[in-house]
Order: sequence, then C-alpha cells, then structure tokens
Amino acid sequence: QVQLQESGGGWVQPGGSLRLSCAASGRGFNGYVMAWFRQPPGKERSMVGRISASGSITWYVDAVKGRFTISRDNEKKILYLDMDNLQREDTATYYCAADAGNSNWFGRGQGTQVTVSS
Repeated sequence: QVQLQESGGGWVQPGGSLRLSCAASGRGFNGYVMAWFRQPPGKERSMVGRISASGSITWYVDAVKGRFTISRDNEKKILYLDMDNLQREDTATYYCAADAGNSNWFGRGQGTQVTVSS
C-alpha cells in the first residue's frame, strides 16, 4: 500500500502563493484517486479537492476554485497542490490521501502547515 508524505508548507502573506507536494512510496500510486484535505485550527478536516488517477479530472471545493490547482506526476509519484491568492482562511494543516475505493481515504501523513498572515 502507498505511504504519503506532505511537504512545502510555510508562512505566506495574503495574496501570496505556495506549492505543496505529496511524495508517495510503495506501490499503487498511479492507480489511486488522490485528494488534498485541510484542517484549520480548532476545526474539522475537510477536502480541498481531488484528482483522478490519470490526472485528467479534478474537483475543488467552492472556497478554493480558481485559486488552487491539483496536479500529479505519476512517473515521479508526486501529488501537487498549487495555491495562489492565499487568504487568511486558508491557514490550516494540509494533508494528502489516496482513495482505496468508495471514498475510503488512507495514507495521510503528518501534514504540512500553511499559515497566511500579514
């Protein structure tokens, strides 16, 4: 089964950009639908968006549409989250996960912290 590790978080001012990465090890990355989740301080974890196994289909929650882009490199086994025009409400710990089927998400690592403030 695939193991995942997020990286790329940090501090950024409102309006700034960040790229998060999710490196996969183990077998099967190429066949999984992948997703990014986030958990703001004191709130529940929720999905930001997901991408099909081939990378041709993406879906985003309304709050990030037009600002965030999910992509994947199946050769390198890396999932990306490009975040533009970041806002304070995007402050959260971000996690990636793989879908074992029927939205049975697994593989979330330690997450990577994104802080948006001036």
